[in-house]
Amino acid sequence: MKFSISVEDIEGLHDKLNCFHEGYISHFFTKTRNMTKQSYQYIQGKFLAKGKGNMCTYPKDVPDCNNQSLQHFVSNSPWDHRPVLDHIQRDVTEAIGDKNHGSIHVDECCFPKQGKGSVGTAPQYCGRLGKVANCQVGVFLGYTKESYRTLIDERLYLPKKWISDKKRRKKCGVPWSVRFKKKTELAWEMICHAQKKKIPFSWIGMDSLYGRDSWLRNKIDKHGLIYIADIPCNLRVWLQKPKTGVPERKKGRGRPPKREQVLDDDSVRVDELRKRATDDAWQRVFIRDTERRELWTNMTCLRVYPREEDDLPGKECWLIIREDPQNGEVKYQYSNAPADTSIDRLAEMSGSRYWIERTFEDGKGIAGLADYQVRNWTGWHHHMTMTILAMLYLMELSIDLGKKIELLTVQDVKEIFEVIMPKRHITSEELIQLILEKHKRRMSARRSHHRRNK
Repeated sequence: MKFSISVEDIEGLHDKLNCFHEGYISHFFTKTRNMTKQSYQYIQGKFLAKGKGNMCTYPKDVPDCNNQSLQHFVSNSPWDHRPVLDHIQRDVTEAIGDKNHGSIHVDECCFPKQGKGSVGTAPQYCGRLGKVANCQVGVFLGYTKESYRTLIDERLYLPKKWISDKKRRKKCGVPWSVRFKKKTELAWEMICHAQKKKIPFSWIGMDSLYGRDSWLRNKIDKHGLIYIADIPCNLRVWLQKPKTGVPERKKGRGRPPKREQVLDDDSVRVDELRKRATDDAWQRVFIRDTERRELWTNMTCLRVYPREEDDLPGKECWLIIREDPQNGEVKYQYSNAPADTSIDRLAEMSGSRYWIERTFEDGKGIAGLADYQVRNWTGWHHHMTMTILAMLYLMELSIDLGKKIELLTVQDVKEIFEVIMPKRHITSEELIQLILEKHKRRMSARRSHHRRNK
């Protein structure tokens, strides 16, 4: 195990962060203001925050910083987040891009909210809580190569009620060009953008919400791309392609049928196929290294015809069933990989889904993905973009330092920054002012709640 890190390596991290940030400063100039200082302070606040933090708490730690300037930078400043994300994608490509073992992954993250004022907030399914709740939903695109991972793109999902509510749209600054798009459409939009920017990847991963959608799977397939899609256990498939056609009209019962249907439906649930699998159908395959041991799993792969949303059979694909021998957890996945794909390659694709889940843990735990106090359209996109930029900082520095200390993680790098970055020394007078500002915000929120309840 490598361990050759020195004090000079640690102390030089702050300078490396400055150099890295300088590569992005051109994106934070507007016609009237230079916001590069605030952009760096926002990153500093994320790295210095222990536990939850946001732009209201960052001034306690970041030198020469105040809440008002950060609030303007995130919520009101007109810098465009799209060029920043495109720049991030170029840097991710340079750092870990791999057309054979790199992959992009679609997933969503839910942010529980109180009230109705925050952009996109509505009662909808919240995966974080496991139930329908008042929340915002962001659709994200991540990039992984082996254990290296980060987010590279984002979209805010706006429910139909928001699209038709002109008053709330105007209040939150939602551009009039924004129209309703399903989450799968937002996902496809990001995939197309990644292709346009020539991001190298070998397959596309999706969680079960997106994997069960035949429209998205077929879009990906028609464009010659490979997907690995988590699916629920209750989806139905055919082992042999069923006969389809327009059935004859039953005597004395209704109008003649016109829609094509499956004439002899012998489809079966995917979890039923797992029960039917014989012992010799399973193979023990390697998935990845973990901190405690190598992770091996039992896996069986079948060629099936998925049942589409119109109840007709789709194009033949792989059904992958994985069962963890340690805890008995079972995972089901579809893939349109070629029929001659080896089980080891399917296992590599299947295991890559784990890393996007870790990416969201990184985003929430060390980069403040879910910790923000913004209500408008611009603020949400600015916060997410700065979070993704912070995640890239941490990943690149962990790769660089990882050459000297083998088991270094992005969490380790975050903890190093908590120690080495300059911190603000708060006087008693400044502390009183911070408390007063906090109380003003608290009273404003209380009055707002009273008006709403009244």
